[in-house]
Amino acid sequence: MTSPWEYAPALESRELADLKPNYRMFVGGEFVDGGGQPIKTINPATEEILAEVASADTGDVDRAVAAARRAYDEVWSKLPGKERAKYLFRIARLIQERSRELAVLETLDNGKPIKEARDVDVPTAAAHFFHHAGWADKLDYAGFGPNPKSLGVAAQVIPWNFPLLMLAWKIAPALACGNTVVLKPAETTPLSALVFADICAQAGLPAGVVNIVSGAGDVGAALVGHPGADKVAFTGSTEVGKQIQRTVAGSGKKLTLELGGKAANIVFDDAPLDQTVEGIVNGIFFNQGQVCCAGSRLLVQESVAEELLEKLRARVSTLRVGDPLDKNTDVGAINSAEQLTKITELADGAAAEGAERWSSPCELPERGFFFAPTVFSEVHQSMRIAREEIFGPVLSVLTFRTPDEAIAKANNTPYGLSAGVWSEKGSRILWAAQKLRAGVVWANTFNRFDPTAPFGGYRESGFGREGGRAGLEAYLDV
Repeated sequence: MTSPWEYAPALESRELADLKPNYRMFVGGEFVDGGGQPIKTINPATEEILAEVASADTGDVDRAVAAARRAYDEVWSKLPGKERAKYLFRIARLIQERSRELAVLETLDNGKPIKEARDVDVPTAAAHFFHHAGWADKLDYAGFGPNPKSLGVAAQVIPWNFPLLMLAWKIAPALACGNTVVLKPAETTPLSALVFADICAQAGLPAGVVNIVSGAGDVGAALVGHPGADKVAFTGSTEVGKQIQRTVAGSGKKLTLELGGKAANIVFDDAPLDQTVEGIVNGIFFNQGQVCCAGSRLLVQESVAEELLEKLRARVSTLRVGDPLDKNTDVGAINSAEQLTKITELADGAAAEGAERWSSPCELPERGFFFAPTVFSEVHQSMRIAREEIFGPVLSVLTFRTPDEAIAKANNTPYGLSAGVWSEKGSRILWAAQKLRAGVVWANTFNRFDPTAPFGGYRESGFGREGGRAGLEAYLDV
């Protein structure tokens, strides 16, 4: 049955982003030019150039680390926790005050739907600063012994899928614990980090406490390998994470890695299917599936598999794919042409291996990097689509007969970041959660994040935790 309602776009104004033609790095409390070749950041939904961004060279990285060291030695490490907290509270409030600007900027630069940037990314980023501001003067009571010490200079590298939120995950605990920061945003999404630098200046943060250096992977490599850094924090691919671990080994630097994932979302035969479908959709199509903890492997008990797939395909058919600035859009643009090529190649390979492909019948925009939400059934564990992180809006569906089989299939992966369990029986959920080898297990929900709760994985999903009391340890000498 067709709806009697006609679709009318509800566009958010791109003018709110206050886009500038050029953006400079932030070092020692000042915006400066970079010695590297400037990079152009583009809108993945239209392929238009948004701005030219300064790029660092090794000399710029040296200066940023030196500025962070001066700020640490002369100012930040000497401030009592309650004074550091005031700055974090100011930053949190300024993120809230500039929330619409940040949300539109993030959508333009990243390609995610405006409703996700507006309702998830920006509010959660502010929440992390509020939460960690509260910890700044309570570190003695965090469970790490009396008078825990800060580490010094933190070198931080973040990915392109949640640029502002990942920045908050990194910078907020570092500052709360008394460290200073040099952060490198992703090459394709540097804008919100550089606007955040302006927020730091607006908050009156002492010069050099936060430094932002932009550029490609060589800048990140120079930063994490810099002898002046005491701590390295990285979120990104497992491959790069392994390179960083080799670089840092033997240096004495403290290291945390939050890497890739291939999360299993397990549906038992007693699960509430309508609620479960909504959770599955959120688990794999949120942020176009470009989420390290995305529920990209759906494991369904055989007796309900056919009914669930029917409901799932009907629901996915209603997802609106298109202009990320449209408040009605559910699935936006893939972040880059390179990522779109990877998704397409893995999906085509799955079909060639014999998986049954179903894609939403939606119309895709003529320009930009878009991929229709896709569900593969008849998937076997030997297929690449079931083993490799696809980082896109593609779901692999496998079936199981017994709970033990479900756990065995779920754990048959080198990753260990997240998982989901759907059942009306609390005892079954708790049993499964204990058996699953994943850092985070959601029960009858998916992709729920809170700054009070630690997040992280193990095995090839990395190590260390971010968020909550446990996340403070990564930035303390304990």
